[in-house]
Formats: sequence, C-alpha cells, structure tokens
Amino acid sequence: MTLPADIEFHEDIYLFIYRPSGLMDQASVSRAVSVLADHEAKLKEPFNRFSDTSAIDRVELNYQYVIQVSLYRVLTYADRPPVKSAILTTDSTIGHYFQLHAIITEDSPINVRIFRERQDAAKWLGVPLERLVENSSRATDETGNQTKKDLLLRSDETST
Repeated sequence: MTLPADIEFHEDIYLFIYRPSGLMDQASVSRAVSVLADHEAKLKEPFNRFSDTSAIDRVELNYQYVIQVSLYRVLTYADRPPVKSAILTTDSTIGHYFQLHAIITEDSPINVRIFRERQDAAKWLGVPLERLVENSSRATDETGNQTKKDLLLRSDETST
C-alpha cells in the first residue's frame, strides 16, 4: 500500500506516524483516519500512533468535527487491545483540539497523551527518539515503495 506523504508506518516497531504540514483541515484528518482504519483492518497486531503537528501553520477545524471523529474512533476501536497515541504539539489551538480528542477517547482502548517534547513522546511510546524524527528524504525505490533510510535529527533538535 502506498501511503500519503504525511503518513508513515514502521512495521518493525508497529508505529503509525502522521505528520501533517501546512493546513490541517477536515480533508487531511479524514484521509489520515481512513489510512489508520485500513491499517487496523489489515494488521492482526495492535500498533501505537504518533502525530507530529510541528509543521502545521494553519488550522481549519471546528470542535463539532473533532467530536465526530473522536466518537467514530471510539466506536470503531471498541473491544480491541489497548494502544497509545502520542501527539506532539506546542501550539495551543492545535493542543485544544487534541485535548478534546483525548477526553472523548478516555474510556476507550485508545490512550491519548499530548506532549511538548519529542523525547517525552518517544519514551512513553517505548521507541527510539530517532524514529519520531521526520525523514525529509522519504525516498522510494523503483516500485514506488518507501525505502528505509537512517533518520537524522533536524538542526533545531537535540537528542539530550
């Protein structure tokens, strides 16, 4: 399955990563939720999720839509094994939307936590920090599949 540019799935650590950039709107969220649901249907094992909102510069969402998506996720993931969903954000507006999502999913198997620091999210998810850093090259091989390359820290991040 070819993934959209803002979504990665790391099979070796069972981690779904969503990295929206620019405008975050209903279309981008719906696409990510659809890809997530497809992966949940195809894979037998549960997998954790990481959303990196650091590249979002505009948000065109409303609380009604966030409530609708959150309730949909609660209903479609009911009776499944627990998973962790880490959200990285430093923007208060984006944080409020994800906080609402966290409140709605609170009694579901989807455990949502919001982080300001990437390393804290990595620790909570139990994955190496480097796996949460964007691979800007996102290369593909001759068949169009994403190749595995080393992930590097951007110059504005440290690994301390």
